[in-house]
Amino acid sequence: MCRNIRPLFNFAPPATEAEIRAAALQYVRKVAGTTKPSKENEAAFEEAVARIAAITGELVQQRLVTRAAPRTREEEAAKAKIRGLRRVARARVEG
Repeated sequence: MCRNIRPLFNFAPPATEAEIRAAALQYVRKVAGTTKPSKENEAAFEEAVARIAAITGELVQQRLVTRAAPRTREEEAAKAKIRGLRRVARARVEG
């Protein structure tokens, strides 16, 4: 999965519409292979983002169920930072 797309399910507070749209935008950019569509493709690009955001919002806010305690963004950011530091350290050792 693209490192820029963050998990959205089971957070306290829940994912916002902005977070969901940002994930949808990253997904469409990845699939389309471009960060900015041409004028000809702009409408299709935006429609795809809107549709993916809608279904993602429904998925994470209404359909998924878990018994796990909600995560916090701060804890997840700290874990990501540690993973990044380990990745850099590994690259230095291997390089």
